[in-house]
Amino acid sequence: MKICLFLVTLFASFSAFANPILPDGFRLNTFAYIPGARTLVGVPQLGVVFVGTRESSIYAILDENRDGKAEEVRLLSSNLTVPNGLAWKDGFLYVIEQHRLIRYEIGTRLPENLPNPEILFDQFPNKRWHGWRYGVFGPDGGLYVSIGTPCNICRTRRMEGTILRFDPDTWVPVVFARGIRNSVGLAFDPVTRDLFFTDNGADNMGDDIPADELNRAPVAGLHFGYPYFGGGQSRVSDFIDETPPANRPPVHAFQAHVAPLGLEFYTGTRFPERFTRGLFVAQHGSWNRSAPVGYRISFHPFDVRGNIAGEEIFIDGFLDQDDHPIARPVDLEQWADGRMLISDDYEGTVFILDYEE
Repeated sequence: MKICLFLVTLFASFSAFANPILPDGFRLNTFAYIPGARTLVGVPQLGVVFVGTRESSIYAILDENRDGKAEEVRLLSSNLTVPNGLAWKDGFLYVIEQHRLIRYEIGTRLPENLPNPEILFDQFPNKRWHGWRYGVFGPDGGLYVSIGTPCNICRTRRMEGTILRFDPDTWVPVVFARGIRNSVGLAFDPVTRDLFFTDNGADNMGDDIPADELNRAPVAGLHFGYPYFGGGQSRVSDFIDETPPANRPPVHAFQAHVAPLGLEFYTGTRFPERFTRGLFVAQHGSWNRSAPVGYRISFHPFDVRGNIAGEEIFIDGFLDQDDHPIARPVDLEQWADGRMLISDDYEGTVFILDYEE
């Protein structure tokens, strides 16, 4: 009964969400309801979308005929520690918790009950502040995992403020990139194979600084400015007297406090051609700004040289007329036939985006 009442409440909330602003031909529908839905990992060959959260649970959405209509939502585990990070490779579901990396052997069909997990690594900084990990397998076969800083602005220690690369044979991590405050979105460019990632700028520096970041790491060993910069080019007072290391500026500066999280390169053919190879970003939305910003999906086309060519507001309307949030987008995932899934941890909704001329 509690579950039924919960779903009714969520449905009523979504019904009040009257007019999302979308480009012509696009429509946004509800795919599934999952409390605190965060990271999305679609596995079309299984007809399953795995969903991580920042609490203790992971879920599976079953769409076994891959028609964009969920048939079942299944709770897979409820005893994990901040299982925000998920990844899939070769029949294994990888779960990146606050303190460790584990994996479950799934095979070619989702079992009724998960097997016992294999612990691959258990030495992440076990701190709640920015302790929600994110991970993605790269074209080189390595697993890339973001490790946030346990603070707003502070000097980092060991693996804090990095992106790690795990060798798939040994599961020993090495630092791929440094100087990153809190990245909750990683994606590899399907053309150049460069790593792109979002980074959330520091809080309490003002309404309009520092910029949130979209970064590009074509090689290992780059530094992206934190803690010497709060985001973009805004220096922080704590480290103003120190000379920062050579650092890589963002390839795109978002408005301060929009909180860019998940990102997805679109490689499908269901949407108009101009969106192919472009980058979609979920802007989770501000919490410490006098007038809220973000709460939307942006689109970033590329120019002929393969560089980001600006920012377009793709989906807007996740704030009501009184500036109260109706949804807070977190992650994006291309589904089986080119539709796009979008998670919302505010009302616990997974939306599905479709296009028809």
